[in-house]
Amino acid sequence: MRDVYAVSAAPHIKQKISVPSVMWRVVLALIPALLASIYFFGIRALILTLYSVSAAVITEALIQKFRRVPITITDGSAVVTGILIAFNINSAVPWWIPVAGSIFAIAVAKQLFGGLGYNIFNPALLGRAFLVASWPTLMTAGWKPTSPLLNFISSSINGLKNLPANMPEVITSATPLGVAKALRDSTQVSHDLAEVVMNKLANIETIGSLFWGNTGGCIGEVSAFALLLGAAYLAYKHIIEWRIPVSYITTVFVLTYIFGGINGLFSASILLPIFHIFAGGIIIGAFFMATDMVTSPVTKRGRVIFGMGCGILTVIIRLVGGYPEGVSYSILLMNISVPLIDRYTIPKPFGEVKA
Repeated sequence: MRDVYAVSAAPHIKQKISVPSVMWRVVLALIPALLASIYFFGIRALILTLYSVSAAVITEALIQKFRRVPITITDGSAVVTGILIAFNINSAVPWWIPVAGSIFAIAVAKQLFGGLGYNIFNPALLGRAFLVASWPTLMTAGWKPTSPLLNFISSSINGLKNLPANMPEVITSATPLGVAKALRDSTQVSHDLAEVVMNKLANIETIGSLFWGNTGGCIGEVSAFALLLGAAYLAYKHIIEWRIPVSYITTVFVLTYIFGGINGLFSASILLPIFHIFAGGIIIGAFFMATDMVTSPVTKRGRVIFGMGCGILTVIIRLVGGYPEGVSYSILLMNISVPLIDRYTIPKPFGEVKA
């Protein structure tokens, strides 16, 4: 059983934990989100997750056997990757989509670099990026179910004047972030009207539905409550610590409050930043992906910088880019910067003085 060390700058303190104990606790922390996905999307969510996990485990075993290295599928790392791949797809995709994503994540993003501990990218996120690049229509369309939340938003804006006739249909066939993106990019809606609709989008009822999960979206990211429940367990077990999630979420909150409005700075409702945090993949990204021990900084200052960088890139992609979601790409881009961040944030050894 492989021991692990406290992920920090030197000196390294050996702890009585192992890779399997960490990974299986992460699996346990993801169970509430899996149960929530089954509740909201039906048994198909479980079936897709099982396909994804099976593909990840089998791929890892076959590649390790081919490489003639110890087979470590019992350590749980492949299971975690499989679950996270499934959590980042919608429930309407064909069964082979999560299989393809898991095979790519394990074979290319993990084993090609040498296996667990040597990969520079989060395998699940690179697998998702591969799926989006290869089958963009399947990955970004067919959101199910048509949620009561989006129906509520549609009905609440139906009476607004000068609204394009197709706007309610656009709203009920997209995710909440897709609606926000459509409003920002629309050339048929005035800025003033778009601001009104955006404020209706970010209200107490919407936030409540996003928190509990009563909306369309990827399988594992719709219920913020279920994800936070699992994150609390990981924090209690000292598997993750606060710096990356807090700096990530705080950065998103501040930037979407300043720049998230339609009509200039600080024009958005104070609820809009909360909408951005609960809508999409920020919760699962901040607590379960950005905190990956292998692909995140080891220094305390570095983790804050890493989290802030993820938040800045997420907001830029959401508000300026052509894609309504930016969590996956923001974390992957920051993964590249981890060696540089660690290099310039190493604390001084105790007692060191300048020459």
